[in-house]
Amino acid sequence: MHLRHHTWPIFAAALVCGASLAAPDEDLLGKAAGYPVAPRLGQAFQEAYRVGSFSAMDTLSPHCMLEPSAQPQPLPKAASEPAFRYQFDGKTLTLDDYMQRQRATAVLVLHDGQIVAERSNYDRKPEHRLLSNSMAKTIVALGFGKALEEGRIRSLEDTAATYEPKLAGTLYGETKIINLMRMASGAKFVEDYSGKDDLARFNQTTRTQGNAAGAQVITERVAPEGTLFNYASAETQMLGLVLRGATGQSLCQYIGEKVWQPLGAESAATWLTNAVDQTELAAGNFNATVHDYARLGLMLANDGQRDGKAIIARDYLLRMTEASQQPLAFRPGTMQNKGSTYMGYGLQTWLLPGSHRRFVLLGIYGQAIMVDPDLKLVVVHMAVAKDASGDASGTRMGQERNALWRGIVAAYGTW
Repeated sequence: MHLRHHTWPIFAAALVCGASLAAPDEDLLGKAAGYPVAPRLGQAFQEAYRVGSFSAMDTLSPHCMLEPSAQPQPLPKAASEPAFRYQFDGKTLTLDDYMQRQRATAVLVLHDGQIVAERSNYDRKPEHRLLSNSMAKTIVALGFGKALEEGRIRSLEDTAATYEPKLAGTLYGETKIINLMRMASGAKFVEDYSGKDDLARFNQTTRTQGNAAGAQVITERVAPEGTLFNYASAETQMLGLVLRGATGQSLCQYIGEKVWQPLGAESAATWLTNAVDQTELAAGNFNATVHDYARLGLMLANDGQRDGKAIIARDYLLRMTEASQQPLAFRPGTMQNKGSTYMGYGLQTWLLPGSHRRFVLLGIYGQAIMVDPDLKLVVVHMAVAKDASGDASGTRMGQERNALWRGIVAAYGTW
């Protein structure tokens, strides 16, 4: 697993939930078979294989690797664990309750750079590289921050085709980078994970012809670019091609060298690639350990710094994550997204409402890194939810996860 001196904190043994308490739906998720990995990639999201596969996606697909840091960021354990409480369904609940109620594979709480709580379900271990799904979109955005800083990308107002000529003449190619980052190309695109949506059509083309060819199948612009939020993973796929074109390197090479190693990752990470053109599946498909996701969150909570040194320029990070720096139509409370105005969207990053800046990296089936820079608070949440959204099923994972997050915030400050 390319680990370097990984020490699993002794206190974790006392904190890990699952040895004596049953996790939800263990039988459905393959406990009797030892949580097996799917025989092939196309079966990885099936319930019987989901736990095992989400911990081993890079054994099922071509991929590239981001090497770990020569100087990993320490993650010391706190002397004691706060008594986290949250309100949900008219009940006062604990973190242990949460682990018995929801299909979380791992939850880690980091405060002031220390691990204050950690849990896992379904026999997941600290060395497992867990699938992040669309949390990877924010990682792509961090790569753009470095490319801007280095002058490899001149402006986010440039079009995508400026850096990837294969996109010339396509809707996405003629869209400004900033509007792809805001999910605001204006393209007609439905992403509902039904297997019959525009995402499925786009993916079918990329699987047979490569990622750039996917741009050819999205042809109708139903709103002026920059005016309307419409979540479309295809737009991040285009951003991945833009970053490769601008830097002359793969995402694994460039983001590995400029972000992953400087933030102090202890273990190697992997990014699944398209077998046809060997380009990264940038919209998701990034795999890393829970502790390294925590290190990523810590760097974000520290406004892009590690040990006083800027990894990502603070001004750019604020452009990604500060609601007031987004157009009104993309801010929490005003942005329309599937009937809700709760969250906003910055640059490939979800924005939360509240008294000060908070943001979250989100992926389908329950993946999240929640960040509160003012409180120096990070929560990593990995999962194998019942459904892609985490909210469509009766378990309402997304809603209860948000309640848990609010309860954790309440231990250190106010919402």
